[in-house]
Amino acid sequence: MSQVVSAELRAWMVEQLAAGHSVPALRLSMQEAGWRSDVADAVLAEIAGAAPTALPAATPAATPAVAALPGPDLASSPLTIDAGDREVAVLQTMAHPRVVVFGNLLSDAECDALIAAARVRLARSLTVETQTGGEAVNVDRTSDGMFFERGENAVVACIEQRIARLLRWPLEFGEGLQVLRYAPGAQYRPHYDYFDPGEPGTPTILRRGGQRVATLVMYLQAPVQGGATTFPDVGLEVAAQRGTAVFFSYDRPDPATRTLHGGAPVLAGEKWVATKWLRERQFT
Repeated sequence: MSQVVSAELRAWMVEQLAAGHSVPALRLSMQEAGWRSDVADAVLAEIAGAAPTALPAATPAATPAVAALPGPDLASSPLTIDAGDREVAVLQTMAHPRVVVFGNLLSDAECDALIAAARVRLARSLTVETQTGGEAVNVDRTSDGMFFERGENAVVACIEQRIARLLRWPLEFGEGLQVLRYAPGAQYRPHYDYFDPGEPGTPTILRRGGQRVATLVMYLQAPVQGGATTFPDVGLEVAAQRGTAVFFSYDRPDPATRTLHGGAPVLAGEKWVATKWLRERQFT
């Protein structure tokens, strides 16, 4: 049976490209929605080919880079980093986007403690609503989750201190840990973590600590199959291995950072993660 791309779908794709989403991300979304690869490639090639004249030019002055970013000290190409109470392994690095995969960041006992404390407080995950500055259910995110307050218990406080030392960023500049559970079939489609400066609700969000400038995703429980953290713009997948983490930073709220990422569908078992977002200044 042939697949016909409607005018409405074409208009939506143009809007997504204008909003900064990449061609690989749109291709992945179409394939996950059931479109054949040849159909997706043909329509994306047609639309992307017209995009330079159809889309507004980027304005560098509108998205200035921040002066400093969180991140580990990798100047000496270390195999491990002293994070205070734990030696954290450096497993993989990438320059652009700035990605670091850490090993041995969390102990089994810490993973178990976070899951146990979070399990009784899980609810359908929300995303920040940049139209209003509040939160809302997003069909692209099908996990359950909850937030810990900073320093809410001894385990959370210990992990936050370790992260602050590892990433050389003040503890007070971090949001509270968010724990997420992905059941079979759950995923988070590719997205950016920064707040879109063009949305009306963004000024309200930024009052609490400025822009997000980095993300640390820590894996508490590995699924049996699937569930990788994907970076579609650069073809990178990070497997969800327990106790490991993936860190990435972005110096401006712009797709040029190449930090489009997502959580691939869990195919079997459950995936649990804890996410720490870091802001420009103190988060209140």
